[in-house]
Amino acid sequence: MSSPNLTEKQDLERERSEVLQQLEDWLETPMLVLGFAWLALFVIELIWGLNSLLEAFSTTIWIIFILDFLVKLALAPRKLSYLKSNWLIAISLILPALRTFRIVRVVRTLRTVRAVRSLRLLRIMTRANRSMQALGASINRRGFGYVVALTAIVTLIGSAGMYAFENQVADGGLNDYGTALWWTAMLMTTMGSEYWPKSPEGRVLCFILSLYAFAVFGYVTATLATFFIGRDADDDKAELAGAKSIEALHTEIGALREEIQQLLHQTSEL
Repeated sequence: MSSPNLTEKQDLERERSEVLQQLEDWLETPMLVLGFAWLALFVIELIWGLNSLLEAFSTTIWIIFILDFLVKLALAPRKLSYLKSNWLIAISLILPALRTFRIVRVVRTLRTVRAVRSLRLLRIMTRANRSMQALGASINRRGFGYVVALTAIVTLIGSAGMYAFENQVADGGLNDYGTALWWTAMLMTTMGSEYWPKSPEGRVLCFILSLYAFAVFGYVTATLATFFIGRDADDDKAELAGAKSIEALHTEIGALREEIQQLLHQTSEL
């Protein structure tokens, strides 16, 4: 038998888990809206930069996310496991602080432009991950709608990142966001284009986008094939044996078996 202290501890953990789940359910929609707003502001920052009003709005959303994360961490019964499951979110909340403190000024003073660009790449990845988790909390991860919405998010933020990395390279880079968006869309459809990234950060981001596009293309192909096969299965005149026809055949066989058993039973009684 478990000791009273162990039982009380398990009950407390169960209560904390229930409170945490209720809080996540309550904040699901507001956090989803703020997550998309934060992502949109980040895309604007990468392309055109933020004015003082948008900068204040972005900072406010960031503070709200920090408070939300800290409250959920405090309620989590197993804090270490919660941190392991949400470490990318934690990084995405830490990175904006680097712009506030003087570490960025020190980096720029030392002329380590490569470190700044690498930090921007990390911000793109962590910000996209937070948007994925916010979207996954509201839409079934296995649903086709989730994949479409997620692909749109990856395309928008990926094109903003490619523009930020490739707009100043030599030999004709991605000089405007429209071109970067078109290039990313071609990459996501696995068609590609004649231009290939020149900067190391752009190449890394291109590789990540290519992996995502490869996985999504296979998923979409399988989904469309399943859809058309399902239509053929519902059509009795289709070349493919329909599921309805097979089900009807099973029903007829079952009915014949019952009739045969009844006849045999009547014959045995005679």
